Amino acid sequence: MTEQQDIHTQPIVEPENAMPEITINDLPDTWKKAMARAGWNDLMPVQSKAIPYIMAGRDLIVQARTGSGKTGAFILPLLERVNPLNKTTQALIIGPTRELAIQVAKEAEMLVKDKGIRVLSVYGGVSYKKQLDGLKKGAHIVIGTPGRILDHLQRGTMNLNNLQVFTFDEADRLLDMGFYPDMRQLKSYLPDHKVDSFMFSATIPANVQRLADQFLDKPDFLSLSSDNVLALDTEHAYYMVPPLEKDRALIRIIEVENPRSAFIFCNTKQRVNYVTTILKRAGYDADDISSDLSQQTRERTLTRVREGKLSLLVATDVAARGIDVNNLSHVIQYEVPEDVESYIHRAGRTGRAGASGIALTLVGVFSEQMRIKQIQKEYGIKIEERPLPTQEDASSIVTQRLTASLEARLRERDALQKERSPRFEKIAQELASNDASLPLLAMLLDDAYQNMLHTAIENPDNATEKVKKQRQDKKKKHGRSRSQRSRRR
Repeated sequence: MTEQQDIHTQPIVEPENAMPEITINDLPDTWKKAMARAGWNDLMPVQSKAIPYIMAGRDLIVQARTGSGKTGAFILPLLERVNPLNKTTQALIIGPTRELAIQVAKEAEMLVKDKGIRVLSVYGGVSYKKQLDGLKKGAHIVIGTPGRILDHLQRGTMNLNNLQVFTFDEADRLLDMGFYPDMRQLKSYLPDHKVDSFMFSATIPANVQRLADQFLDKPDFLSLSSDNVLALDTEHAYYMVPPLEKDRALIRIIEVENPRSAFIFCNTKQRVNYVTTILKRAGYDADDISSDLSQQTRERTLTRVREGKLSLLVATDVAARGIDVNNLSHVIQYEVPEDVESYIHRAGRTGRAGASGIALTLVGVFSEQMRIKQIQKEYGIKIEERPLPTQEDASSIVTQRLTASLEARLRERDALQKERSPRFEKIAQELASNDASLPLLAMLLDDAYQNMLHTAIENPDNATEKVKKQRQDKKKKHGRSRSQRSRRR
């Protein structure tokens, strides 16, 4: 089956008040010419389905596989949504990496070429000059990474006063805890008027749906992929892992998932001690609970978990009995439980009270493979098999997360700190250009990343509640104002 056929046969999830899809015959001639320049003979399914919502100004979350044509779905409508005579930023597209920003900008430039619309890519790690020049000329569409865009907004070299369209590309990664603070801060620069907002991603985990309300206005949900289809409770998944690779696999999974708080279950006390040691040596904020601990030590550890000061807790089923932690984001099973009922007890610790949760299991030897099948059959749970993240996958995501953190720290430096920094620029250049000095830079970055791992990050779920309360307070205030005006009349 070809990729095109595969895309067409994916199950489709649409909003209740679904809009009719369009065909290439429904498009203006300018769109058809743009598609011809890009070598597209027809609309892809995601484009046919999503474009009507975008043109209607209905905020939308779109789940579609990589290579399905998502970029065209949010770029083509800009041919009509952007006014080239208005020399201001009217469309903002955010992605997690500069590689993605460059790729999307290249595609956008090809599609809008004949319309006089200026496209600018904005990302860190390069000189400001080209970006400043582009912003001064009046970039209509800005495509970039959160950190550098925030930098321009804070410097006053960019403003969003006339923004009409805001798009999240790879939304699941942008709402990862590493990028989340930047996205929240960036939101504060959005204009007061309604900005049509859209999220596109290959997967839409439950936490992305929960956070979407902070950025989108009553969004519709459209899915053209069966991968990780939207669920508001617990997601269940497992990884096939060679038995001798479980330690490295666990670290890579944690690096990719970046759990806010997680229980890691093992079947024996000895394995709990072993896994805890592995995690600590890898630099993670981890501890264990066992029956050997005094009640005082046990309570002290649990208090750290509940207060968000300990992100990874390793335990056996017996030791975890009676532990109740709200907003547990992940349950990771280092080993498949010996009995199927224990799986339900473990997984049930996350996704409580309407919160989103993820239950992940590392499946190794043949007997574990049989038990995971038995669990699915006995309880009717669909446990999705996921490809095990590679070292390259983990490194890429860690790099994105660390870069976002360092950029945020740079923006927060005061005047004195900014005066101090330049004295180290020369040595930084020398170290970066000398292969023998790379271990020194790597050590500094590793220290920065470890520090980030041990720094409490704002809980997105708490932020969601704050946003809801702010909206309620605003409505109450607005209601009181109207009442006061009525009395004055």
